[in-house]
Amino acid sequence: MQITKSFLDQISAPPTKYNGISNQAFYRDSTLTGFGVRVTSGGVKSFIVEKRIQGKVRRVTLGQYGDLSVEQARKEAMRFLDENATSKPPVAEIKYQRDRKVTLLEAFEDYIQLRKDLKPATIHDYRRSINGAFVHWQSKPLTEITKDMVQLRHSAMGKRSKARANNAMRVLRAVFNHAITMYEDAQGNPVIENNPVDRLNHMHAWYRVESRRTWIEPGELPNWIAATRQLNNETTRNYLHLLLFTGLRRSEASKLQWNDVDFNARTLTVRETKNHRMHVLPLSDFLYELLKQQKAIKESPYVFPSNSKRGYLIEPRSAVKRVSELSGITFTLHDLRRSFIKIAESLDIPDYALKSLLNHKGPNEITVNNIASGIDRVREPMQQITDFIIKNSTKNTNNN
Repeated sequence: MQITKSFLDQISAPPTKYNGISNQAFYRDSTLTGFGVRVTSGGVKSFIVEKRIQGKVRRVTLGQYGDLSVEQARKEAMRFLDENATSKPPVAEIKYQRDRKVTLLEAFEDYIQLRKDLKPATIHDYRRSINGAFVHWQSKPLTEITKDMVQLRHSAMGKRSKARANNAMRVLRAVFNHAITMYEDAQGNPVIENNPVDRLNHMHAWYRVESRRTWIEPGELPNWIAATRQLNNETTRNYLHLLLFTGLRRSEASKLQWNDVDFNARTLTVRETKNHRMHVLPLSDFLYELLKQQKAIKESPYVFPSNSKRGYLIEPRSAVKRVSELSGITFTLHDLRRSFIKIAESLDIPDYALKSLLNHKGPNEITVNNIASGIDRVREPMQQITDFIIKNSTKNTNNN
């Protein structure tokens, strides 16, 4: 609808509201965006011009019809629009335009920066998923990653490894959930409204992956111990032995420092744990001698030093592979923790003691380590587990 003199002469005033309050109607020009006419129930016709400035619509009255002709009003409207054409878009609009173009890699890095609770090992695993499973998606805006793409990628990955396919999609889901919360339009609405990974839930497409339930059986201990003794690197051998004899997680043992070991009190303290609680363990006779021997190997703040950038042993994959080949026993570092647990259970170690040795929460969220006498109460169970491992490790070996 183009605003002309004949059009203005034909339009009638809107009716007065039921309570006597004046009403008004707006007519906007189809050829000049922002130009229009306001007509009140009293019959007054005024020219207006509208433009969004700094995120808000600004409306200016140019004058009444009769005082201004249509041509004069149109020129005034054009002048106003020209003067404000170069105004910068509002901050919210700039952010929206940027957020809707955020790529997968940018969103991932943003997610990692904001998640202060993620451990370095977790970040490493997440980054491996982004660089592996989604390497071809990294430069794509999140808004271009669809549900179909997710479903097809998950299916393709599952043909090689169901566990990795699930893990990769969990990382992607976390990044999208972060994006839904963080990236908004000018009105505060999420740029991304739905998480495409949710398609896997609706389709029941997640792979069924059985948890590992492997450990070193007592009858396998002789061959396993004998194989570790053939390792050339004494630090790596001691690291593997400490995992088996303490049940510590690999990262908990890797990051141990000498100021965490108290030879007088015969304890070691793990400061960075999975549940974020400091964990104190008693040293059995074997562990005491092992750590004494390890301390004499190399001057370093770390119990298990390495030439890596971090300064401590991360994961001796080649050593694990070598021991597996020599012993005929396929195992992971976490299997050593499972072995410790199975041995403790077979010895009928009291539940409170096992929970304390594993740094698990006990009744009423209290652990034995929080009790003054806690260490002394679990020192004998720790020695029992050690004695069992040593006894079964010295039986006749079979290295055929």
